[in-house]
Amino acid sequence: MNGVTAGIWRVRTGRRSAIVKVLTRRKEAGAGWESATDPRHWNYWRREADVYSTGLPALWSGAGVRAPHLLRLVERDDGDLALWLEDVTGTPATTWPLARHTLLGHQLGLAQGGAGPVEQPWTSRSFLRDYVGSKRVPYELLEDDTTWRHPLVGENLPPGLRGELLRLHRDREWLLNVMESLPRTLCHLDLWPSNALDAGGESVLIDWAFAGDGALGEDIGNHIPDSVFDLYVPAAHLPELDAAMYGGYVRGLREAGWRGDERLVRLAVCASAVKYDWLVPRMLQHLDRQPVGYGGQAPVEAARLYRERGAAMMFLARWADEARRLSDALA
Repeated sequence: MNGVTAGIWRVRTGRRSAIVKVLTRRKEAGAGWESATDPRHWNYWRREADVYSTGLPALWSGAGVRAPHLLRLVERDDGDLALWLEDVTGTPATTWPLARHTLLGHQLGLAQGGAGPVEQPWTSRSFLRDYVGSKRVPYELLEDDTTWRHPLVGENLPPGLRGELLRLHRDREWLLNVMESLPRTLCHLDLWPSNALDAGGESVLIDWAFAGDGALGEDIGNHIPDSVFDLYVPAAHLPELDAAMYGGYVRGLREAGWRGDERLVRLAVCASAVKYDWLVPRMLQHLDRQPVGYGGQAPVEAARLYRERGAAMMFLARWADEARRLSDALA
């Protein structure tokens, strides 16, 4: 869907293989996924090339987190950029057990607690605010009684979710302000199971297109719910995943020498719920459309998708409540 990605291929010759990812600013994309030429924009078209060419991910390599090795960067005659990348052999996070997600949290805490914020002319700024604002969805459906009587909604979304979503949307600006006030670090900003692999105990992260300024804890605040939204982890496991991954992350921060107030990190994780303010309105918009899995390859049972996402959104409503309480306690 993303307007910055012209295509991704695995290329083989003999026993060797590589991944080729072509970045472009010429591709038409759906609303909310258009490429940008502003280097600070969340979807700046050539950011990933800049990430690799400057070796930015190496800042985290001592913590056991890295990117695929850049083999070659080619500036094509048509103006596009071709990234030739290591074809990583490893286990995708879409199949990880809980313990491996916990290890990723620990490694990320070590990385972000040690490296701190990074400033480059092309790193993203205000990612969360701009990303959420780019999702043009019919929020008015949250108020529409007819929509909420649809069988797919009434039979699968949990009771009370509607009121929680209205409250989350009402508090969106406040939550974004909270996120922007918290301690900063270099963030991947698209951390979720489809973008992580285990390679001999190292966590290899792919798709660095959004990388930039974020809050300590923001990356795991993305990874935990996104593990459910595309059906990689059952929603019933969210409390366990949250406790384990957050615990590993804080341990990593402390081991890296970070001495701040842990409540600020927890606040970032919980306030990250605002990123998904748009998700249910988009689902309500497409009630009569057959849903498909990530990448659009195969149909997904609609009832299961709505049930799992509804449970995950109710979990995020509890995060938002926790964020309100923490904010009050921290004044």
